[in-house]
Amino acid sequence: MAHKKAGWSAENLRDSKPKYRWVKVFGGQKAVAGNIIIRQKWSKYECGKNTYLGSDFSVHAKVDGTVAFSKKKVARFDGRKYLKTIVDIK
Repeated sequence: MAHKKAGWSAENLRDSKPKYRWVKVFGGQKAVAGNIIIRQKWSKYECGKNTYLGSDFSVHAKVDGTVAFSKKKVARFDGRKYLKTIVDIK
């Protein structure tokens, strides 16, 4: 019997890079135009005034200003209501 591992046995030992998601600039902090405010998966946080959504659903600042978070009731297609967090730049 050979006492060597097969060449393909280490195939599953690699790991993907971390995504480093979540809030990068908190409420009340200053943001420069183009700054990433939130990195997220899908759209848990919605864009408000002076913010825009990137291609990977990250929320960016459109203009210089102070970050503010607010809540808004949104109705679903089945009539249920839930809270959505809105990100604004003031």
